[in-house]
Amino acid sequence: MEEITMQHVSADINTLLQESAADPDFPHAPLSWTRGDAEKIAREEGLELAEDHWETIRALQNYYAQHEDETVNNLRELHDALDEHFHPKGGIKYLYTLFPGGPIAQSCRLAGLKAPFIATDLSFGSVA
Repeated sequence: MEEITMQHVSADINTLLQESAADPDFPHAPLSWTRGDAEKIAREEGLELAEDHWETIRALQNYYAQHEDETVNNLRELHDALDEHFHPKGGIKYLYTLFPGGPIAQSCRLAGLKAPFIATDLSFGSVA
């Protein structure tokens, strides 16, 4: 009689879920985020998403992924990173034309991310 040896292979369920649900165009998206979520929020906020909106969402998700170990995301650093990323098109001023609700506050909502502290001042509105 031949002996059969079985190897036990385990996998982290979160890794499996992330790999199967990941959108290849948004590799750093939060696990629970989908394009449909962003489109729904955009409709509710009166935005029609174009390629530069999606590029902003990708840039934000990438920034957050690179800074995931930080307790608090720095508003100024995030602002500067977006300004640099979109510099050829006018930087942060250009992003205000895409996101009238604030290029950081509104685009974070669309990207499924928590905006940095003080990006939205409820008594004033979006400040970033």
